[in-house]
Amino acid sequence: MIVTATEFKTNFGKYLDLVSQEDVLLTKNGKIVAQVIKPEDDRIKILESLVGFAKTDKEVNLNDIREERLARQWDF
Repeated sequence: MIVTATEFKTNFGKYLDLVSQEDVLLTKNGKIVAQVIKPEDDRIKILESLVGFAKTDKEVNLNDIREERLARQWDF
């Protein structure tokens, strides 16, 4: 579902209930600025859903991904 940020703020409870069933995309000035999604308890499942988006010639393991993320976070 796509709603404006103002509509989302005004009817937060309604959309909080709705997000358990479907993603809610928030718009501001006609552009999508955020996505509210149902939380997942299985973090490995989330990670696996993200792996594969970046194209690479080498095989990447979970430790490589963690190190890259930490390097970007702390700007090594």
